[in-house]
Amino acid sequence: MMKEETRSTILITGGAGFIGSNLSEYFLAKGHKVVCLDNFATGHRHNLKDFINNPNYRLIEGDIRNATDCSNAVKGVDYVLHQAALGSVPRSINDPVTTNDVNVSGFLNMLVAATDAKVKRFVYAASSSTYGDSVGLPKVEDVIGKPLSPYAITKYVNELYAEIFSKTYGLETIGLRYFNVFGRKQDPKGAYAAVIPKFVMQLMQHESPVINGDGNYSRDFTYIDNVIQMNELAMTTTNKQAVNTVYNTAYGDWNTLNNLVGYLKEFLSKYDSEIANVAIKYGPNRAGDIPHSLASIDKAKELLAYDPKFSLQQGLEEAVDWYWQNLR
Repeated sequence: MMKEETRSTILITGGAGFIGSNLSEYFLAKGHKVVCLDNFATGHRHNLKDFINNPNYRLIEGDIRNATDCSNAVKGVDYVLHQAALGSVPRSINDPVTTNDVNVSGFLNMLVAATDAKVKRFVYAASSSTYGDSVGLPKVEDVIGKPLSPYAITKYVNELYAEIFSKTYGLETIGLRYFNVFGRKQDPKGAYAAVIPKFVMQLMQHESPVINGDGNYSRDFTYIDNVIQMNELAMTTTNKQAVNTVYNTAYGDWNTLNNLVGYLKEFLSKYDSEIANVAIKYGPNRAGDIPHSLASIDKAKELLAYDPKFSLQQGLEEAVDWYWQNLR
């Protein structure tokens, strides 16, 4: 970990998004300078309202598909936390070209800009989708299968490019394979909304959530504060063995979608008892979905001293409180 008095300038791409805005708020609170690059394709200005006027914060409206925007954003930057991407497996199936443009071409632009600017380290959002059709559980970083969606392909290509830039150009990189991240500021609206905020909003309106499949698919749901911890550890580690590789970023436990909805109804019922009676509906399985996802976090524990604090239930209690205050 860096010494408390050390202050850095951190570029957070996608900094108006769910994860990026949480990272921005966290590092600003610790006294760092934060530069945000975002085109607001999926990010929101309301995510920035608590710190937009912080003198240590700078917003650049730009696009990672534009090499000039990337070059301007990395000027004077110590570290890059690259969160910008078009997420969602269904979105990538519906529009593989745009997903590739943003997630691959945009990623490459950022690697080039970071290399040219001689940033100290490039930490990037990778994805558990990289495990593809690998059936072994828990998921271990060096055993992956074939991708099951265009999105998964783009995130795997990111890892390959990062490895080449480390070996060829000496850029320090660390990839964080996010597993189903949830928490405050996650957008419940739109066709590609994540399952937790979408279900929360439906339950608050006494609407029946629709689970894809029979509800027995399982996920390693990961609270945002665990993800923030991993980004900080990846950015600040002085362990050279810990650099130029990828890590699972998860809690290391799994829960079925049926379990998830049960917890949501339980926690939301504290605010509105009628929510306990809302029925659940079931629909067809979704294309590109894997049945089960569970991460081994042993590598992160060993090399980065990762110690996640929030289980699904602990994270949901905090998240539900935030949703109740902000989404109604």
